[in-house]
Amino acid sequence: MGKIKENFTKFKNEKSSIDNIYNLNGKVPLLKSIPYGLQHILAMFVANITPVIIVSGACGLSSADTARLIQTAMIIAGIGSLIQMFPIFRIGSKMPIVMGISFTFVSTLCVIGSGDFGYEKMLGAIIVGGIFEGTLGLFAKYWRKIISPVVAACVVTAIGFSLFSVGANSFGGGNGAADFGSWQNWLLGGVTLITCILVNIFAKGHLKQLSVLFGLIVGYIVAICLGKVDFSQLSEVGIVSAPAILPVMPQFDIGAIISVAVIFLVSATETIGDTSALAGAALDREPTDKEISGSLACDGFISAISGLFGCMPITSFSQNIGLVAMTKVVNRFTIATGAVVMIIAGFFPIIGAVLATLPEAVLGGCTIMMFGSIVVSGIQMLTKCGFSERNITIASLSLSVGVGFTLVPDIFKNFPDIVQSIFAQNCVAVVFVLAIVLNLVLPKEKS
Repeated sequence: MGKIKENFTKFKNEKSSIDNIYNLNGKVPLLKSIPYGLQHILAMFVANITPVIIVSGACGLSSADTARLIQTAMIIAGIGSLIQMFPIFRIGSKMPIVMGISFTFVSTLCVIGSGDFGYEKMLGAIIVGGIFEGTLGLFAKYWRKIISPVVAACVVTAIGFSLFSVGANSFGGGNGAADFGSWQNWLLGGVTLITCILVNIFAKGHLKQLSVLFGLIVGYIVAICLGKVDFSQLSEVGIVSAPAILPVMPQFDIGAIISVAVIFLVSATETIGDTSALAGAALDREPTDKEISGSLACDGFISAISGLFGCMPITSFSQNIGLVAMTKVVNRFTIATGAVVMIIAGFFPIIGAVLATLPEAVLGGCTIMMFGSIVVSGIQMLTKCGFSERNITIASLSLSVGVGFTLVPDIFKNFPDIVQSIFAQNCVAVVFVLAIVLNLVLPKEKS
């Protein structure tokens, strides 16, 4: 208790400065920190609500239930992000990790929610699976040794590669868009990207680190001029509302629980990779056991809470790791302002509805460069590991099989459904498993 009081007094007496945006724990003026936090939310907002819309549709939920879950998703993502940055006991990494609804679970949850299991058993599986991952995270120091620096570097590189198609799809207008690849979407994505680059080159001082926010604003204005922003649904949105706990009573089925628990392991590999990428790219060091443990514990336990509110699991968002890697803005208090905006948007649906009008092509224009930053971070981590024959074998084989095989998902068609759902379209999972196996079986090199 004395230590907490000492830290609070130290923070209270610290001088507030905009220069502290590059310091993990520095004090930044509130009004000056909000734009930096806001660009993190704009970078992930559409991706945060999209999985909810997909799974809700597969489960046959009404439009009112879907709107309620979108609202819940914003609040849960904001709370999860705050806990990551300001841990509760051992839950949270104390790093600027932004959390959001995970895409990793979409295919599995669609099958469970729309099949014989149903929405209630899907929620039961999320709650149990979240507790499983959270507990696993608390004991990370006992098993993390198998994840050597070269394994972490391979996973980070794979995360960047896996996001390239996400950025390209957004640039074209979004999956399923009727005008995908149209000249308007090319124009929006191009204007946004060029704005980000120009601000990054010519802006002075700290404005340089707001290049993504400027790109989003300029792209959004152009989209309005082109008639690509739909404001029609804003009139139907309420002013204030709160999410409901246990909107339906969860049911627990062993088959659904096992399927979802396996995907939680895949999600854990991505979280380890994201935490490693953030530490390496922004803090220039390896993550500690405590940071990995807290990051995974937050991932799991907050996902379980999300299930109690009828929503999907959350995880760290790689696009925000890319934003941190590009801007070097790592201040927890600065990025936390974005998490607070997310929570407020959850209680005031009109805010979320306005943010949801951001066109996919505009988002794609600013994320395409951020995702490339993650790959570069992975390569830098590989460089620090050294290009010994053993490391080259681990990196080259895990990346070529992981990325290559998932580009041809039919190669897994003769495997059981559970294997297909985990590995067929998730190169991060394949790279992680193969890199660990190679790291364990290849003989250590003699010094």
